[in-house]
Amino acid sequence: MSTGAIVFIVIVVILIAAVVVLYFLGKKAQKKQEEQQAQIEAMKQTVSMLIIDKKRMKLKDAGFPQQVMDSANRFAKNAKLPVVKAKVGPQIMSLVCDEKIFDSIPVKKEVKATVSGIYITSVKGLHGKSTPVEVKKKSWWKRTVEKAQEKAGAKAVK
Repeated sequence: MSTGAIVFIVIVVILIAAVVVLYFLGKKAQKKQEEQQAQIEAMKQTVSMLIIDKKRMKLKDAGFPQQVMDSANRFAKNAKLPVVKAKVGPQIMSLVCDEKIFDSIPVKKEVKATVSGIYITSVKGLHGKSTPVEVKKKSWWKRTVEKAQEKAGAKAVK
């Protein structure tokens, strides 16, 4: 065998090993996410709150209690999360919001939200009509991903 063929075989074996490792890590992460989702569903409660402000910011800059900072891993501390400052009852709290609903949360409005701990899972308007939040122009990458997902969905239907 030539050295080129040996190099090719070694690269293929390494790629196969990497795919197998990623498969098992993905399964483990999926199980963990399902357990967390079950905990969120068990702990959720509906509260009315006045949304003061919303931003994407780092966990350490959001003003969460020290216990939250201690329980977060180092990647979560530096990642930008959707954070909502809201007045719940007499106190003002910082809450982490679900990425899917972050853009639909109205600022300076009273809403009824489903909350699990410090995590907002859904929001409904409480007083008056819910005003549509102006949608920002999507980035090139997000548009490309959505197009790919639509094509994949269309192929799955056929």
